[in-house]
Amino acid sequence: MIATPPRILVRGLSKSFSGKAVLARVDLDVRAGETVALFGPNGVGKTTLLRCVVGAEVPDSGEVLLDGRPLDETDINVRKRVCAILDDLSFFSDVTIWEHLDLLARAHGNDREPELVDKALTALGLAEVADQVPDTLSSGQRRRLGLACTLVRPFDVLVLDEPEQRLDTAGRMWLSGHLSRLARNGCSILMATHSAELVAASSARRIHLTQR
Repeated sequence: MIATPPRILVRGLSKSFSGKAVLARVDLDVRAGETVALFGPNGVGKTTLLRCVVGAEVPDSGEVLLDGRPLDETDINVRKRVCAILDDLSFFSDVTIWEHLDLLARAHGNDREPELVDKALTALGLAEVADQVPDTLSSGQRRRLGLACTLVRPFDVLVLDEPEQRLDTAGRMWLSGHLSRLARNGCSILMATHSAELVAASSARRIHLTQR
């Protein structure tokens, strides 16, 4: 069989802050239907690598390709395909949680199912706070709201920064099942994590980053 080409391809990616190298010529790839987990101690550059992949940070050198073309986060087609849930994810501050998810669904043309938002809120245990604005949520609830966003919009690339953080046991079980279902449906998942349990449960391939 001929191996399918990577959906996400990172080659020679380097990034420094104030003259200190955080990433040095990092290579990685993620294929359709695959979950890749970045492991390593805090400060090793996991978050910086994810931010460079999705265009939130500009690398000093190297390239990030989506299906063989430069991944340009300003391209509307890329925005439709790539869903990034990072720790600094921002939400609409002047609308309720329900309205936030509904707006997100409509913006991505995913408003055909009337109960879509309600199902997402129930799945993440947020139904009781659906009428609150995001700024009133706890850090754990904000994390679950970010994950709820992955249930209301289409994508085929998912980038997650320590998605298990601030989730209880039930939330982590839901997360591992959710990631497994996405991968089975052909999604490419790249995540940073400290959880060996999540890696095992989602059948992720590990990549270990080392301190520069």
